[in-house]
Amino acid sequence: MESLVLYEVQDRIAKITLNRPEKRNALNPQLISDLTEAFIRSAEDDLVKVIVLKANGDAFSAGADLEYLQQLQHNSFEENVADTNRLKKLFTTIYYLPKIVIAQVEGHAIAGGCGLATICDIIFATPESNFGYTEVKIGFVPALVSCFLMQKVNEAIAKEILLTGKTFNAEQALKYNLINFVTKDNEIDQKVTEFALSLCRESSGNSLMVTKQLISQTINPTLEKSLETAAQINALARDSSDFKKGIASFLNKEKINW
Repeated sequence: MESLVLYEVQDRIAKITLNRPEKRNALNPQLISDLTEAFIRSAEDDLVKVIVLKANGDAFSAGADLEYLQQLQHNSFEENVADTNRLKKLFTTIYYLPKIVIAQVEGHAIAGGCGLATICDIIFATPESNFGYTEVKIGFVPALVSCFLMQKVNEAIAKEILLTGKTFNAEQALKYNLINFVTKDNEIDQKVTEFALSLCRESSGNSLMVTKQLISQTINPTLEKSLETAAQINALARDSSDFKKGIASFLNKEKINW
């Protein structure tokens, strides 16, 4: 079976690629685990200075996998805590990674997929890309990602996009300060590579690492505590009747009457 995550290194740039195009790169426990391992590998790889996270296919990531959602309906509270902590490990691995992580978003980045992009240090997106934290529409809570989102956008915007669950295009994401650059589809590979190479050639690796640590440790010194709280809230929300109703309706393609 082909790997769910591809890893290659060229010119001190590691490219970590989501490789589940037939499932729109939907997240499941195996993909989350493989991604975490790939980022740990890049951190330990002396040939790597900058990481680019991208995806094969038409979507960056459409969020949670349908089979994964089906399983979540039957999880105990303890299993939901453990499952949430696996995603927390992936997010914190990327956030605290001692190397710069650039997201190259092409296509939809929805729910957990949007969260995955949000964690990255720099985000490029094509004009056709769409973003959204749609969790509330199906009884989920955007718990972990909210801790990181609040460091990029102000409270009013965070409330607007998290409470409505609306999707929005790359230009709007740029206005929200969620992403850094909007780049044409036929130019994004080149632009991302040029940006990554400029960091490799023009900046001290140690200085990049320490500056990233400086930002992460001073912008929100209570992040770890917030993530612990978010993990508990996420597990509690999954135990609710709204969650079970929302997931069942979503899986059965029924209109949810909230």
